[in-house]
Amino acid sequence: MQTLHPPAPANSEGGITGATLDPPLVRTYRAWKGNNVFFLRGRLIFGPDVKSIFTTVFLVVAPVAVFCAFVAWKLLDDFPHHAGYSIFIVIIVHTIFVLIALVLTSGRDPGIVPRNSYPPVVDDCDGSVNVNGELNPPQHLPRFKEVIVNGTTVKVKYCDTCMLYRPPRCSHCSVCDNCVERFDHHCPWVGQCIGLRNYRFYYMFVFSATLLCLYVHGFCWVYIKKIQNSEEITIWKAMIKTPASIALIIYSFISVWFVGGLTAFHTYLISTNQSTYENFRYRYDRQVNPYNKGVIENFKEIFCSSIPRSKNNFRSKVPIPKESSESSRRQGVDTLMIRKTAGDLELGSQSYNEVDEAEKYYKDGFVIDEEYGKGSDLSDTSVDLSRMLHTEQGQRQLVSFVRQSMWERSSRKEDITPEVLDQIHEAGESKQITGDSSNEPGGSSTKMAP
Repeated sequence: MQTLHPPAPANSEGGITGATLDPPLVRTYRAWKGNNVFFLRGRLIFGPDVKSIFTTVFLVVAPVAVFCAFVAWKLLDDFPHHAGYSIFIVIIVHTIFVLIALVLTSGRDPGIVPRNSYPPVVDDCDGSVNVNGELNPPQHLPRFKEVIVNGTTVKVKYCDTCMLYRPPRCSHCSVCDNCVERFDHHCPWVGQCIGLRNYRFYYMFVFSATLLCLYVHGFCWVYIKKIQNSEEITIWKAMIKTPASIALIIYSFISVWFVGGLTAFHTYLISTNQSTYENFRYRYDRQVNPYNKGVIENFKEIFCSSIPRSKNNFRSKVPIPKESSESSRRQGVDTLMIRKTAGDLELGSQSYNEVDEAEKYYKDGFVIDEEYGKGSDLSDTSVDLSRMLHTEQGQRQLVSFVRQSMWERSSRKEDITPEVLDQIHEAGESKQITGDSSNEPGGSSTKMAP
């Protein structure tokens, strides 16, 4: 049987000798609760559909490569003063610009609003005590709040996932599972939400991609015309002589309707200071748009204003999320209970005191590490919860103690910390497991035959 060793004794500062009191730290991007994907150790943030970016890059680079190999190369000597080389230079520089705009759109924080660890405190939301001394359930947070924007009343909605009231023009993306400021839409082609901090680059991407399609489309017709004039044949025969140009003409024609349509639509949205989300929901059809400042000012707001700093530092170090530490603590207590029951079955009641003392030290160690164990009103008594539950009198005292504490804290408008309630619950489970094992045949209260 494995021997349980109690933790090291506490030092003079109230900590555990040989152990640090500070909780383990991890990078923010490792503890991120959204569905985002990070690269370069948190320097780049993408959506969960990040693989679609490779498809987009292929759709841009592949036709450009075909154009350079079968069209631009043939036009090098057809223009005076070596002007044909400018066709190569322009197409390569333009393609690089499109790819940079794509990376700036998909690889940066679109304006994610950090989540709250706890719901916001709103007036009259705390539990109150009625005349019978019982706690009334707390009132629910209102789903909407009204704020004033440029003299117009705007409703903001409460987000249950992020536990916050969304700022104006903010919405929760169901794909990335984040609240994004000035949420426009989630674009699967760039694998990222389009919001406050990357909308400018998204527009530059679709606009430059439109110009790229028009550039390829136009010079393919120039090459066909050159063949027709040089060989004095019909245009149909000239087209047959360059199948690569025909394929590029069809591809660019179809693509320009897609990216060109997006460019025209977002140009209209910028001129009226709307987002795609707001436009699709017809938000400003029956009311005045409080964000519309005029066409010129609206364009200045998108392209000439400074981009706000990100509200998230994905490379900063934060404590391990509480859910992880709580699950580890409960797993440790469950493991201890299993070992305790196995030891009782093997050695009888003689091993009870040893394992029980180990359990006490085990719980005491967590009380010392936990924040509520330092200076809290319940710090002196929480270490004895498991000991009180071993007797019926202790159980009655514990129930009386909890009721009194809830009454005192509710009168001071304070809440009992979830850690204390977890400690009480775990101690109760410990008593239940011990009681069940003692009532079974061959349990800890019955000595087994050698």
